[in-house]
Amino acid sequence: MTGFIIFLSILIFITIYPIFNPGNPLQMIGYNSFIPPGTYFSLYDAVNPNVPVYTLRLPGADDRRLELNLPVSDKEDMRDWLVRFAGIPEDEIDIEYTEGLVALWSANYDPDYRIDGMILADHRAYQRLNLRVSGMFDLADIHLYAIDLETGEYALQAEIGNLDYININDVVNIRRLPLGTDNFGRDMLKQLVQATGVSLGIGLIAGAIATVIGLVLGLLAGYVGGWVDEIIMFICNILTVIPGFVLLVLIAFSIGPASRSVTVIGVVIGLTAWVWTARSVRSQVLSLRNRDHVNLSKLSGHSLPKIIVRDIVPYIASYVIMALILQVSTAILAEAGLAMLGLGPSTTEVATLGLMMNWALSFSAHLVGAWWAYVPVVLTIALISFSLNLMNTGLDQVFNPQLRD
Repeated sequence: MTGFIIFLSILIFITIYPIFNPGNPLQMIGYNSFIPPGTYFSLYDAVNPNVPVYTLRLPGADDRRLELNLPVSDKEDMRDWLVRFAGIPEDEIDIEYTEGLVALWSANYDPDYRIDGMILADHRAYQRLNLRVSGMFDLADIHLYAIDLETGEYALQAEIGNLDYININDVVNIRRLPLGTDNFGRDMLKQLVQATGVSLGIGLIAGAIATVIGLVLGLLAGYVGGWVDEIIMFICNILTVIPGFVLLVLIAFSIGPASRSVTVIGVVIGLTAWVWTARSVRSQVLSLRNRDHVNLSKLSGHSLPKIIVRDIVPYIASYVIMALILQVSTAILAEAGLAMLGLGPSTTEVATLGLMMNWALSFSAHLVGAWWAYVPVVLTIALISFSLNLMNTGLDQVFNPQLRD
């Protein structure tokens, strides 16, 4: 039940989300690569004279500005100077406490004092650092100028003080990016929703093909037996020896990028994933073909297809459903693996979970710290596989008498 709820929640979300956020998921909305998650509003519209301005005194606002404008490298330089030339023990300096660090710096640093042994370049560098630190406390108003269409000269348009705030709801152009953008500046969440649906479609195509082929061949091998069983098992043994993913890679490579559509990849995965289903169905049929109800149908003169459909398939239907669920999960993972190798669907119209991982890897998202470009994709793949496997385990406990007892 837990797996079903998780899987159903994913389906509901990818169905409803496009209604509230329509548009092309692959549309490039950002000119920067890997824009972090957050809410963005137009700065141009924010300084519009028609936007109401409010005065607020928020506690800690100056400290937050100071923290933002003082990078870690400057903090480390300040700490080094205080330790080397002011004689302050290093363990008494906490660069994470920006306000305290600035207080120590202001109390001990003298820009006119030249320390013996310090080269002029370092002395000038510390002076420039001191000017930046001192300038952070100069909270003068910001003046905005615009060209006057009548005179052709710049005229003061607005003054922005450090206590001025606007309501974000008054800004006309706002874009919320819960998962930021990818390397192409595309909305990651919108793209992830589409990719999840496409990957599930690939999984269903591949799972259905693999299950049907495995079911038909397993039924024939198990019920007919003889040379039919030998031929089918011979093929299964050959394909079992060859690693399935290696075979899948070779087939996908031989197809070529021009023909590797989403449907083709699903079909290819399905054509290479039926072996274990066929072997499992065969073992189930071998235990059923000599049951009394099957022998009675034989004596009644029923045809082979009728016996298989009426007397055997209903007894293995639950197993076939569980096999289909596992095939879907396996197919989604297989598509992700192929796409990571550059052998996934060759398309610019839709995204898949595997293609999103490929794009993140190709543009070094893991090296630049853009975790939002690949972590949500990995979690989505894991969540889908986890939910499908939970569903399969639950169905096994329902249909398997030994586990039920």
